[in-house]
Amino acid sequence: MPAAEYRVFKTAFVDGVHPQTGATKRFSLIEAVDWINVIAMTPEQRVVLIRQFRVGAEEVCLEIPGGMIDPGEAPAEAAARELAEETGYTAPHWEQIGDLSPNPAIQTNRLYTFLARDAVQTSAPRLEGSEVIETETATLAECHAAIRDGRIDHALVVAAFAHLAFR
Repeated sequence: MPAAEYRVFKTAFVDGVHPQTGATKRFSLIEAVDWINVIAMTPEQRVVLIRQFRVGAEEVCLEIPGGMIDPGEAPAEAAARELAEETGYTAPHWEQIGDLSPNPAIQTNRLYTFLARDAVQTSAPRLEGSEVIETETATLAECHAAIRDGRIDHALVVAAFAHLAFR
């Protein structure tokens, strides 16, 4: 199967050389752009959450705002843009709390996690094309309970809350 390019990623084949044995093997890669996600906290210490349909899971998922970093855009700029686009919230205080590889076995991209403090809704969401997003808020304790009982099961969202807990 040849390498291919899709709307949000492309696939490729690379020959990797093992650093210890020198053995060469052909690997399949997913070359995706870098992503961001945002834990936005209101002045009342509530987390801004979104619900949106995810075709991979075939269900509406409970998540935090996030998305792709546009070409030439810094991760912090993408975080502020995605929060505003998906929820209408903006925040005066930002901190990057995480930077990880979503799946280093097959993906080349990075995920940057930001904490936005004192987030308030300043406009209506500006949703793209097929996005249908509902916004809600919850306490951190409610978010932790949702992770424990599986209502939040998006691995990258769970990783974001781990970054928050371990900072």
